[in-house]
Amino acid sequence: MHPNRRAVIAGAALLPLSAGPLKRRAMAETAQFSGLLRRPIPSSGETLPVIGIGTSRRYEVEPTPEKIAPLREAVQRFVALGGTVIDTAPSYGTAEDVLGLILSQDGLREKVFLCSKVGTPGREAGAAEIARSFQRMKTSVIDLIAVHNLIDPDANLATLRDLKAQGEIRYLGATVWRDSQLADLEALMTRETLDFIQVNYALDDRSAAARILPLAKERGTAVMVNVPFGRDRLFKAVQGRALPPWAAEFDCASWPQFFLKYVLAHQAVTCPIPGMAKVAYVEDNLGAARGRLPDAAQRTRMEALVDAL
Repeated sequence: MHPNRRAVIAGAALLPLSAGPLKRRAMAETAQFSGLLRRPIPSSGETLPVIGIGTSRRYEVEPTPEKIAPLREAVQRFVALGGTVIDTAPSYGTAEDVLGLILSQDGLREKVFLCSKVGTPGREAGAAEIARSFQRMKTSVIDLIAVHNLIDPDANLATLRDLKAQGEIRYLGATVWRDSQLADLEALMTRETLDFIQVNYALDDRSAAARILPLAKERGTAVMVNVPFGRDRLFKAVQGRALPPWAAEFDCASWPQFFLKYVLAHQAVTCPIPGMAKVAYVEDNLGAARGRLPDAAQRTRMEALVDAL
């Protein structure tokens, strides 16, 4: 376990979670079994559990049985507890290969909302990269492919529209991960119809809330949130500090849940995707998808607490 995360969740009680059957044809009904909060994809009405798995760094391991085993356990636990969304990219080293090996067993692929990206400029090169993603993940359909970091969006979105029309992908979108990219993302969202965007947003990085999140709500675009822990900045900031007692007012039992519930309390957000490479991370993070979320006054209090650190 990451030392900073270990420090902030040590001793925290994990919220109880119940498992339930997940089939693609019944995804919209599984909330009654899993108990996880779900939100709709505006372009279709399909609902998703509000916490997903991000695979950057943590799933970039040598694709051997020994190295994959703990990741497979994390994914299995995630699915058993009602999670579905897993996000990756060709640029995440071996992550697509690792996911392909994990999802090809135990019927996991049918239970997962699988997301990847295209990050190569040029129509032919981008299409070739996408084709490799299908091969590496051993699947004939990828639920969502997004233009990674706004790389050649005109060419890559044209390819993604074709794939969507052919039924090889179900949704398309675009991603950024730095505040410096937000203006370009806003421009793309204004001129293009996107099913999803992916953006950086966290309790200590709130720039996306100014224009991007309201625009997503206005345009009917689902929002995935990367780096919801600020690439561990938030864990470092609260290390050694006790969770404030008032966090119980919105059913929060740990610092990771505190940070995720803040993100989820913005109604434009569909699904943050923290990295989860261990069962303990899965169990704790999915606790943020249960119970109450902070209201506007509580969110202001959360901001003040972090800003003062």
